[in-house]
Amino acid sequence: MSSFIQQNFVPLEINIKEIPVGFKRFDVLWTPTVVILDESGKERFRIEGYMPKDEFAAHLTMGLARVAFMNKKWTDAEKFYDEVVQKYPATSLAPAAVYWLGVSRYKKTNDHHVLGKIVTELKEKYPDSPWNKQAEPWAA
Repeated sequence: MSSFIQQNFVPLEINIKEIPVGFKRFDVLWTPTVVILDESGKERFRIEGYMPKDEFAAHLTMGLARVAFMNKKWTDAEKFYDEVVQKYPATSLAPAAVYWLGVSRYKKTNDHHVLGKIVTELKEKYPDSPWNKQAEPWAA
């Protein structure tokens, strides 16, 4: 996990007692909090609290996907969302990754047919997920 973090992030630890302004800048109310910023310093994803290793890894990968998505790097976003789906299918973020994977593919190709496939995948793999409701308009 630490090599994944070192390869993909610039980790910075802020101690509330030593640098309280850091907590205020990022509106941190609970620890631990991981804030994923893009290259310009804009927050793109937030992780609050402790979680199991796979769940944490899925969250970090979703953060990378969100940064890529917000920078309109559709292929990179697609790769990261797919990584969550493939490596961490039992995590809480997997249904969201399926949804955003479809959105990334649509943004990349402008082919609306990819969205219908996402509806089917969500219903099959995650029938109780609230992401099904969000994908419902894409049903053919």
